Amino acid sequence: MISCKEVTRLMSEGFERTLTLRERFTLKVHTMMCLGCTNYGKHMVFLRKATRRRREGGADEGR
Repeated sequence: MISCKEVTRLMSEGFERTLTLRERFTLKVHTMMCLGCTNYGKHMVFLRKATRRRREGGADEGR
C-alpha cells in the first residue's frame, strides 16, 4: 500500500497536473481507508478555494 507521505505528494501534484489513472485509483483506495489523508485532501481543496477567492477580491478586503 502507498504511504501517507506519497499520497499527500500525489494530492499536491494533482493540482498542478493530470494524474494517471493508476495514480487516481491509488489515491482513491488509500483515502477510502485513511481518514488522515482524506482530511488532508479536504483541507487542501478548502485552502486553494479560499486563496483563489482572496486573490479575486471576494473576501473581506477591508480588514
